[in-house]
Amino acid sequence: MSETTAPEAQVFPDDAWTRATFCGPNGGNCVEVNRGVPGIAGVRDSKAGAGPALVFAGQQWTAFLATVRPARSGD
Repeated sequence: MSETTAPEAQVFPDDAWTRATFCGPNGGNCVEVNRGVPGIAGVRDSKAGAGPALVFAGQQWTAFLATVRPARSGD
């Protein structure tokens, strides 16, 4: 079976995917983010490099980050 790339993953430049800072050496179970297209952000599982990717626009991305980021001490 050949692997195909999901349409939403094709929108993002291949060289703009970055792994989360908390990824570490955990066998490739990481989240990757792509901000290579102005106004949208892509999020995917590092093990599924061909997609699919979640796609967030503007305020959706800001709300997503506010939800998933750990609370900082003093906040």
